[in-house]
This record gives sequence, C-alpha cells and structure tokens, in this order.
Amino acid sequence: MVDTSTVLLVAAKTVTLLCGAVLTYLTFQAYRRTASPAMRALWVGISFVTAGAVFAGSLHQVLDVPVATSVAVESVFTAAGFVVLTYSLYTEQPTRG
Repeated sequence: MVDTSTVLLVAAKTVTLLCGAVLTYLTFQAYRRTASPAMRALWVGISFVTAGAVFAGSLHQVLDVPVATSVAVESVFTAAGFVVLTYSLYTEQPTRG
C-alpha cells in the first residue's frame, strides 16, 4: 500500500526538479548572454535550491535516509542557495564602456 504523504512528497520533488531545471537553464543562458556577475550568482543560487530539493528527496527515497536527516540536508542547500540569491541582488553590474 502506498502512503499518501509519500506520493505527495515525490510529486512535489518532481515539480521542484522540473521548474528548478527550467529556471536554472534560463538563468544560465542569461548569464552567458550578459556575462553579468549578478546573473551568475542568480544561476548558482537557483541551482543550489533545486539540487538540495532533489538530493534530499533522493536520499530519503533511494537510500532510505530518515526524513529528518534528508530535510536537514535540504535546509542546508536551501539556506546556501538563498544566501547566494541575496548576494545576487547586491552584485554590481559590469560597466560598459
């Protein structure tokens, strides 16, 4: 019998992976086009948040790591991602001359 909360968790992680992958790709393309340090930081921050969600879900589902441990891992990635995202807001744009 499949637990409803497990189905919800897998569905949420799948949506996070799909949306995060699209956002990561788009911000990477924008960084390559502009060479902006702020866009690079945005790309890295979104990557951390997405990777953390996927990695934590995989730890729990594939390696049978306890939920509390996988949530702690996800929280570390999310915190690091948000630090980088916040940094991206304060990064100066390259001067054009």
